[in-house]
Amino acid sequence: MNTLTRWDQPRGLTLQDQVNRLFENNFTGDRSGRADLATWAPAVDIYETENELVVKADLPDVDEKDIDVRVENNLLTIRGERKFEKSVSEENYLRVERTYGAFSRSFSLPNTVNAESIRAEYKNGVLTVNLPKREESKPRQVKVNVNVAKN
Repeated sequence: MNTLTRWDQPRGLTLQDQVNRLFENNFTGDRSGRADLATWAPAVDIYETENELVVKADLPDVDEKDIDVRVENNLLTIRGERKFEKSVSEENYLRVERTYGAFSRSFSLPNTVNAESIRAEYKNGVLTVNLPKREESKPRQVKVNVNVAKN
């Protein structure tokens, strides 16, 4: 649901001053120039093969030690944190658009997933979680013998 906010035009400011204030308030955040952006949630692709479900999450610049993958009560939860780089002084940044901080994504899993065989791999900024299906839930082909009746 969107919230409507009444905007009162400040007295004594030119249109240019108002536009500058708008950008300063919405994009610079604090005096360091870091944007006050919303909490981020990594993009995720989920697909199914005959033998497993696969979850791929984009986690660029997230250290592997800062990623936590858990499965509890048929709920897959991916948590972590992308930390702001301290190797560059904050005063040297001209623009910061990427979002930093903690994230959490949760997905309900079907009962067909074998929780004991789940694997996770983090490579080139992409977390891949393989969720194998239980043997009894995999599709099976049953051969049907047809007897042709002779007259």
